[in-house]
Amino acid sequence: MNKEFSIYLDLVRFLASVLVVVYHSNIRAVITEKLPFSNHGHAAVIVFFILSGYVISYIAATREKTPVAYWSSRLSRFYSLAIPAVLLCPLLDMAGEALAPKFYVDATTHSFAWLRVMTSLLYLNEIWTISIMSFSNVPYWSLCYEMWYYVLFAIITFTRGKARVLLFATTVVFLGPKILVLAPLWMLGVALHRWQALGRLPEWQNWLLFLASWPAYFVFHHFDLTEYGSQILRSLIGDKWHTTAAFSKFFITDYLLALIIAANFVGFRGVAHRFAAPLLLAERPIRWLAGYTFSLYILHQPLLQFFAALFNGDPSGILFYCEVMGATVLTIGVIGAFTEHKRHHLKAWIGKVLTSLMASRWWRQGVTPALAGKAEAGR
Repeated sequence: MNKEFSIYLDLVRFLASVLVVVYHSNIRAVITEKLPFSNHGHAAVIVFFILSGYVISYIAATREKTPVAYWSSRLSRFYSLAIPAVLLCPLLDMAGEALAPKFYVDATTHSFAWLRVMTSLLYLNEIWTISIMSFSNVPYWSLCYEMWYYVLFAIITFTRGKARVLLFATTVVFLGPKILVLAPLWMLGVALHRWQALGRLPEWQNWLLFLASWPAYFVFHHFDLTEYGSQILRSLIGDKWHTTAAFSKFFITDYLLALIIAANFVGFRGVAHRFAAPLLLAERPIRWLAGYTFSLYILHQPLLQFFAALFNGDPSGILFYCEVMGATVLTIGVIGAFTEHKRHHLKAWIGKVLTSLMASRWWRQGVTPALAGKAEAGR
């Protein structure tokens, strides 16, 4: 991956997280007027899925070539923030709801708190037909999809033979349709990285893909094709199953949106060198902002609702909104500095645990031959 394209992906990642924040902060109790660009939240998550597939494929091919390296990185990235987010969220919700209940009407849940904590930490909130809300932290649903895409990718990458087939099939059956129906979007990112022919396109074709992707994206949103896809699905499966589909109910037109995003990535990758000067100049701030993307994404919802309840100001003006968002962003910066930016400690610890586990006799004699498959084990 060339440096210019890497910077571009970091910029896209940060801007996508901002769009998600704008989407969730577009609350009439916080600001009366509808916020600009407040209807791009779901599209931003689709960007995350494709970008994640691309980046994971790249690092698995270059840096994380072993199961230990792969999983120590994946688990430390998620759990460095998932644990504080899952444990902090119900406390913020209870405090905020006690201060100003109006900000929590139909926006959080308290029943079976222990179950919500456990399923959230195990990423089981969205398997099959269940949809367990992680208190007020709505964005957490995407982690419960993405973690399982990591698992499926690891099975394909690090196992062989019958073990691969058995593990993959078992995981697919365990997950159910909701998570699987968006898996092609994540795998599209993998394909963009590994499909070498896309990297050999003439420059004029790359320009065409990149430039055409922008009007295509805005046409997609102008005609609200995300909601159109949802209505098509409703007409096909009925209200009950449409509701059960939860965050996957837009998948029909999500596939079209994914192709538009893919065109943007492929096109820019081929012309990234033409943007070298501005991208390299802005590299440091872009990298710094991107370093807080995950913190911003996973912490903003419960924090902005809490600060809205704490300040409980006048939503008719911009001041109240700025106060809420300012406090939210500042708090995220502090938490991120001690979690996401310190995850290397957790990564090292997980790496040691996994290394010890894989060096144990029962793993070497039982698990390793099975994962390698009969052909590999017999060599």
